[in-house]
Amino acid sequence: MRRELWSQIGSLMATIVFIYTIFERFFPPHLRDRLQAISQKLTNHFNPYVQITFPEFSGERLKRSEAYTAIQTYLSANSSQRAKRLKAEVVKDSQTPLVLSMDDNEEITDEFQGVKVWWTAKQITTNPQRYNPFSYYGPSDEKKYYKLTFHRTHRDIITMSYIKHVLEEGKEIEMRNRQLKLYTNNPSSGWYGYKQSKWSHIVFEHPATFETLAMEQIKKEEIIKDLVKFKKGKDYYAKIGKAWKRGYLLYGPPGTGKSTMIAAIANFMNYDVYDVELTAVKDNTELRKLLIETPSRSITVIEDIDCSLDLTGQRKQKKETSADDEDPKDPMRRNEEESGKSSKVTLSGLLNFIDGIWSACGGERIIIFTTNYVEKLDPALIRRGRMDKHIEMSYCGYEAFKVLAENYLDVQSHVLFGRVGRLLEETNVSPADVAENLMPKAVDDDVETCLKRLILALETAKEEARKKAEEEAKLKEEKEREECNLMEEKNKEKTTEDVKENGFH
Repeated sequence: MRRELWSQIGSLMATIVFIYTIFERFFPPHLRDRLQAISQKLTNHFNPYVQITFPEFSGERLKRSEAYTAIQTYLSANSSQRAKRLKAEVVKDSQTPLVLSMDDNEEITDEFQGVKVWWTAKQITTNPQRYNPFSYYGPSDEKKYYKLTFHRTHRDIITMSYIKHVLEEGKEIEMRNRQLKLYTNNPSSGWYGYKQSKWSHIVFEHPATFETLAMEQIKKEEIIKDLVKFKKGKDYYAKIGKAWKRGYLLYGPPGTGKSTMIAAIANFMNYDVYDVELTAVKDNTELRKLLIETPSRSITVIEDIDCSLDLTGQRKQKKETSADDEDPKDPMRRNEEESGKSSKVTLSGLLNFIDGIWSACGGERIIIFTTNYVEKLDPALIRRGRMDKHIEMSYCGYEAFKVLAENYLDVQSHVLFGRVGRLLEETNVSPADVAENLMPKAVDDDVETCLKRLILALETAKEEARKKAEEEAKLKEEKEREECNLMEEKNKEKTTEDVKENGFH
């Protein structure tokens, strides 16, 4: 019985091949095309399913399609669980460099709002006999695409909602899986030419997180809530008519963790960091071009802004100079000297960089300034609306010390913690100094050894602070005494002059 069935199938297949051969050989091309079109119409009339293809390359210059990449990422997250045949690909700049995706001609199903759809990865060869060394698709002109199949009754859901969902989810997965990068601006002399760029980058591998950040828990939670609110605030910013960006000013003494805070924010938000070196920027125009090149979901950082340029800007008025006061130097020499200055970025240019019209290009941006001396900055630079949130990075307190102790010594409590806490209340020590003393310096250093070393350092710092305060008080007392003596001498002289003027000797 089975042998007869296979023989019938074989006969049927041979008949189909024979008929197809006759059709291809004896029917003229225009008639074959006409018959194929008619058969396609009949098939479409009775076939209730709709198909949409997404090619790998599209456009005039055959660039890789963003839709294809997003679909590939979306399906890769599900195909390893559903597909039977998988292929492995190495993806650059990803936390998971080896990505599994469904193999060619493999099909998986997906469901959206109760609607079932089918995805198929296709690969076709247009002309395997011809080799084209200039082809985008390799020696055999291989073209890849994804085919989406669904029932025609669900056309509106698929075209209006599902495809948008796939593209957004694919981009979101790609953002989560990508490696963060740290960028710095190149000198403008290298902006042009083959493969030149305004920014150069390395992989950002700083391990700082809010869990390891030495800061009071209340302040950390406040910052985290602010960041989460900002990340979800696209519709809110659009409603209030404000660019989707936020500025943070980190200020405090050296060693209080300002750079670590930036790294923790970048890791929490999953944003790339663009570190702007203002002294390498020639003028305001170049600064604006750098801003345009920064994408959405990024952090623009200017560290130690009080030292970067002369931006303390008390808005000094230019002195009026007469013809006699003008610089007698040769005009050509004066122009050469002016052009040789490292940077002509002004306070006005920086303000426009932060809060001008061009700052609204793109969205979901964070701008961070750091400074050790906030009082030196122009109030216009750090006002609310530009630097929306001011975060003081203060000296190490007891809560910050406990975080550091857990980070460096893996200990949450100890009998010496109380003594450390009292000393921290009596002296000002940066978290960087505390961390350095907590770090084991030898293989046999234990928890107690490191804590005693910290206590000794705190007692030394306390004694030095006491001596310094006494010296300052002594100097102040001497200065007041000198001022008092000077006032007495002036009063005596004035009394003597009054006596002489009245005729008394």
